[in-house]
Amino acid sequence: MAESERRAGTSEEVAPPLQQNFMIPKKEINMVSDMAKWKRSQAYADYMGFILTLNEGVRGKKLTCEYKVSEPIEKLVALLNTLDRWIDETPPVDQPSRFGNKAFRTWYAKLDQEAEKLVATVIPKHLADAAPEVAVYLKESVGNSTRIDYGTGHEAAFAAFLCCLCKIGVLRVDDQMAIVFKVFNRYLEVMRKLQKTYRMEPAGSQGVWGLDDFQFLPFIWGSSQLIDHPNLEPRHFVDEKVVNENHKDFMFLECILFITEMKTGPFAEHSNQLWNISAVPSWSKVNQGLIRMYKAECLEKFPVIQHFKFGSLLPIQPVMS
Repeated sequence: MAESERRAGTSEEVAPPLQQNFMIPKKEINMVSDMAKWKRSQAYADYMGFILTLNEGVRGKKLTCEYKVSEPIEKLVALLNTLDRWIDETPPVDQPSRFGNKAFRTWYAKLDQEAEKLVATVIPKHLADAAPEVAVYLKESVGNSTRIDYGTGHEAAFAAFLCCLCKIGVLRVDDQMAIVFKVFNRYLEVMRKLQKTYRMEPAGSQGVWGLDDFQFLPFIWGSSQLIDHPNLEPRHFVDEKVVNENHKDFMFLECILFITEMKTGPFAEHSNQLWNISAVPSWSKVNQGLIRMYKAECLEKFPVIQHFKFGSLLPIQPVMS
């Protein structure tokens, strides 16, 4: 029987294993001159394609709207709930320095130890070989245990983790809204709890010149959610009342709320870039501008990308034109 006939006849449940040699992802960008390799890579094309697909998927949609929640999505939320529970079980320790609580290292050691098992709960048996490769991105997505810091490179690792799950077929096209609204949103909640509990330092923060000390993607997807909103305009997000009334529906406003909880003083001073963005006339312009800024400020910056890891799912090889 021909291979194609045999494949066509298999049901999804007993899908044959991917003809793929999974591998432990490793760093490939070791000097600034390697950045060209990254921008030409299959990994870059797939990563950016994933971000933009989700950007379209959530356009004009509220966090509270109806969407399909598949079993893998439920399992990913359960995985994140486990990480959250471990924070409760690992209280901060007494130490002289206010920032970078060393209890984070204890919490991280648990994730380091359990990551493959956690990932195995999300992927089907016939894809078990993918777990070690995919788990690397999960481990990279929660901050650095030596420096006890967190930044957009860690956030990118979580997006890469989700992208890998799409590439092996665990997450599907119709999971798009749930990926952002259920999984990524839960991830953000857990990261905010980590940042607060262990007083994590912002990694490579540009201070008031950066968009935000810790995150970037929720501003992109969150601005897409607000495109063509009947009455919320970019100028409204600096209005406390508007934020308080609408943050449960919009990721962008959740981010603003978190910033105002964490920082004191006038918004224009502690978050200058965001203040500037509030002057942009439309959400679609904000969205396009943020995508450009994300590429320039995160994906094209050596200090961020030197930590990115490449394997069989996100390969360093150049795009096949």
